[in-house]
Amino acid sequence: MRVAIVGAGLGGLCLAQGLRRTGIDVVVYERDTGLDSRRQGYRLHMDGRAAQGLQACLPPDLYELFVATASSPSRQVTVVTKQLKQLHRVEFPEPDMSVPARVNTSVDRFVLRTILLAGLEDVVHFGKTFVRYEQKDTGGGMRVLFEDGTEDIADVLVGADGAGSRVRGQYLPLARVRDTGDRALYGKTPLTDDIQARLPEMLWDGFAAVVGSRKLGMALGLVRFQERPADAAARLWPTADFKDADSYVMWALSGKGGAFPADERMRALDGPGLQAVAEDLVRGWHQDLRQLITGAAPEETFFLSIRTSDPVEPWPATTVTLLGDAIHAMPPSRGSGANIALKDAGRLCAELTRAAEGGQELLEAIGRYETDMIDYGFTAVRDSLALARQGGGPVAAAATFLSRLTGRRTT
Repeated sequence: MRVAIVGAGLGGLCLAQGLRRTGIDVVVYERDTGLDSRRQGYRLHMDGRAAQGLQACLPPDLYELFVATASSPSRQVTVVTKQLKQLHRVEFPEPDMSVPARVNTSVDRFVLRTILLAGLEDVVHFGKTFVRYEQKDTGGGMRVLFEDGTEDIADVLVGADGAGSRVRGQYLPLARVRDTGDRALYGKTPLTDDIQARLPEMLWDGFAAVVGSRKLGMALGLVRFQERPADAAARLWPTADFKDADSYVMWALSGKGGAFPADERMRALDGPGLQAVAEDLVRGWHQDLRQLITGAAPEETFFLSIRTSDPVEPWPATTVTLLGDAIHAMPPSRGSGANIALKDAGRLCAELTRAAEGGQELLEAIGRYETDMIDYGFTAVRDSLALARQGGGPVAAAATFLSRLTGRRTT
C-alpha cells in the first residue's frame, strides 16, 4: 500500500510518522517551502486527545522529545477584566505528562512540527502544490498531479491541507468552509527578565482570557519549555533543529470584524503596523497587559480571519479521505483544532495499518475512520462555535463558558 498525504501540518506529519513506523509506504507533499515559511500561530493547547494520537504514531524517542519540550503543565484557566480583576478561575485535575490521557499542557507549533518532521526528511517534499487527482483507468490507485507538472501514483490519498483544502474541494465540493466574522490579531512576546518581572501571576499556572469589552477579548498563554528544545534534542534526536527556540508569551486579540480596522487595511499592514494597531486597541488597559504588546517581536505579529466548517452528511468511503482542518476546521475558542487533527492521525493510522496487515478491507478501514471522525470532529466544531458566540471575543468567551459548565468557579 502506498499512501500520499497532501499537507505537512500537524495531522499530516503525525499520520506519516505512524504509517512509516508500521512499514507502510508513505509520501507527503507540502506547498510551502519549509516549516517556518508562513505564520500559522505559536502556542497550541495539547490534551489527552493529542497526546494519545502522538504516542500511537511517533517512535518512542520522538514522543519523549514532545514531552520534554512541552510547556509547564496547565493547572487552571483564569478570566480577568482589562484591569486584571479576576472574574473566574477554573482549576483542572492535576496533569500527568507520563500518562497520555492525562496530558494538559501547551507546545510551540514550530517545535512540534520539527519533532513531527524528524526522520521523515526523505518522504516529505516541500514546494509541491497539489492540483488534482485522477483515478487510474487500469491497475487501481490514482494519479496525484502537482502544479510543477510532476505526478505520483498512490493507493490512498489523504487531504491534510488545511481549511482551504484543494483535495476537499475536488472530493467533497459541497463541504463548505465559511468565514465566522471573527478576527484575531496574534503576537509573540519573548520572556525577557523585564517581561517576567511584570508577568500577570495567573499565567504561570495556565491560560488566561481577558474580557476587554463586548466586542474585544484577549487570550494569553505562556510557553515555558520544561527543557530547552536544543538540550532535549541533543540527548534524544540530535539532528532536530529548533532554531534556538526559547520561552515566550503568546497573545491574541480577538473579536468580531468591527472591533478592528477594515480587513483590507489590516491585511496590508506589516508586523510593526499590526503591532501598532494592537497597542491602540488596548489603550487604557492595565499596564502589565499593555507591556506584553509593546514588548512583542514586531515581525511575529499577524492577523487572521477565523473560519469554520459546516457539518456534512456521511459519504461513501473511497480511497480518498481527509483529516484535520481539511474537513472540520473550527474556531480556536476551545483549543481543540490541533488536538482533533492529531486524534484523526492516530485513528486513521490504526485503520490503514489494519487494512495493510489484512485485518480488514481498505474501504472498510477508511469508512470506519470517517464514521468515527465525522462524529467527534463535528462535535468539536459545534462546541467551539458555541463558545465563540458567548461574547467578549471568541477566545475570551471560552473560559467564561467553561467556568459555568464545570461549576468550579472562584471569584
